[in-house]
This record gives sequence, C-alpha cells and structure tokens, in this order.
Amino acid sequence: MSSLCIDGFPGNGEIIKQLELSFGEGRLAHAIILEGPVRERNALAAALAQAVVCLGETRPCGRCSGCIKALAGSHPDILTLDGDANPRAFPIDAIRRIRSDAYIRPHEAQTKVYTLYGVQNMSEVSQNALLKVFEEPPENVLFLLTTVSASALLPTVRSRAQIFSLEGTYAQTEVDPAYLEKLAAAITAANETDLLFLTADLVKDKDKLRAVLPQLGLILRDAAVLRSGGSACLSGQKEAAAALGAGLTREKLLSLLTEIQRAQRALDLNANAALLVTALCANLRAAAGR
Repeated sequence: MSSLCIDGFPGNGEIIKQLELSFGEGRLAHAIILEGPVRERNALAAALAQAVVCLGETRPCGRCSGCIKALAGSHPDILTLDGDANPRAFPIDAIRRIRSDAYIRPHEAQTKVYTLYGVQNMSEVSQNALLKVFEEPPENVLFLLTTVSASALLPTVRSRAQIFSLEGTYAQTEVDPAYLEKLAAAITAANETDLLFLTADLVKDKDKLRAVLPQLGLILRDAAVLRSGGSACLSGQKEAAAALGAGLTREKLLSLLTEIQRAQRALDLNANAALLVTALCANLRAAAGR
C-alpha cells in the first residue's frame, strides 16, 4: 500500500494528517474542496494531484515518470482549469467535457485527477453540471476544487465533497488585530479617505502588505461564511467579519475576495507597491458598491 507524505504546509498539520491517513487507507474522497489562501490551497491541490499519479511507494516521490509529467504539466491523467488566472475558465461546455471524460479509463495512472482552481468563479449552471458527476462518481476519479471559501459553492456541491479549510503562512507574521478591524470597516465606510489613510504605510512596507492581504482576505472569507449561515471563523476577527457580512451580499463579499487575490498575485510578481495599493483601494470600494 502506497503512503502519502506532503511537507511544506505550516499551520495545516492536522489537515495533512487526515489526508495522509485517508490516502494510506485507500478511502480518499472522490471530491475534495480546499478553501483558504490562494497559494496554500492551490499548492496542496497540485501536490495531491501529483501524489495520485505517482508510481512510487511514498508519494509524491518526485522522481518517477508520473511525478515528472505532473510537475511539467503534461500528465495525460491530470486535467486543470484555472479560475484564479481566468475567471471565465468554467463555461458549461468545459464542465460537460469533464463530465464525459470522467467515465473514460485513465491513460497511464490508476486514477484521473481534475484540478479546478478558483471555483468561486464557477457559475451555478456549471456547478449543477458538475454536480451530476459528483452524484454518481465513476471509479478511479478524483476532483480537487480550490476556492477562497466553500460558501461560494452550491450547498448540493458542498455536501458531496470533503472540505478542508487551510491556513496561510501569514499566520507566522503578526498584524495588529485592531488595525485589521479598522481596515475591514474602512472598505464600506462613507468616506473613501479612511481606506487610503489606513493603507498609506503599506506602500512603504511590502512585508507588512504581504502579511495584511491574506489576513484581510480571511476576514472577508469569514464574512461570506457568516452571511451564508455558517459559523466557522478562521480570522479571529468575528466581529469585523460579522459587520461586513451584515452590510454586504455574499456576491459582493466574494468579489472583494477576488480583488484581494489579484493584489496578492500582483505582489508576488513584484508589482509597484504604490500603484498596487492605490488600485486595490479603488477596486475594493467598487466591489463593495461604494
């Protein structure tokens, strides 16, 4: 029996243990939803996809032909759609093709993997099309869905998948909770200068900006969960999340999360901090309808 061994996800030890146990016992769910910061959730999905097509005893081994092809993005049994990079990555036709392809036997590996990044951008029509294969899943197929929050998906989709909530590496960097609360409130404040004032220091301090963005994203994620009737709070800022959730629709909260994601990706690409922060403030206000 092969075993799963995945490293590099600080703060998510219990989740990794659960996945390793399920993998080793051959009872990994046919559909897994990974919610949380974009970097962590997508990296874990990629690692799981590689492990599934790996030919080694301890997976992923990183050396076999399956791992090499997975890392190169050329494995015939891994299909990826990236809704984080392209919000229009999930048209109904693409989901129907996946649904048909899922019933065709794998080419090389024992299991086919469908990795769908950023499914918060999937329409309800496409989600319902995907639901049909979730309801009667074929053998030897694994669906890996990543999202800022599972609450972005239909309850019927969520109920047929195993959900894991990931923490980000930002947990290693402390940000003043009072500052985060003020920042969250400034998104919907009557005066737009509040947000510009609070983010002024971030222009000069990219390390602080890197720490603030994912934590603000978590507050928005919690707000979306609370708005949808859930209770899980990962940010530690339940009051700030509740205030946002009370004043904004779930759609607006998810749009705000998308803007945070875009800013994080731009920061990773070494975008100019002054332009990034200015654009982020404007985009957040617009997404909130202010």
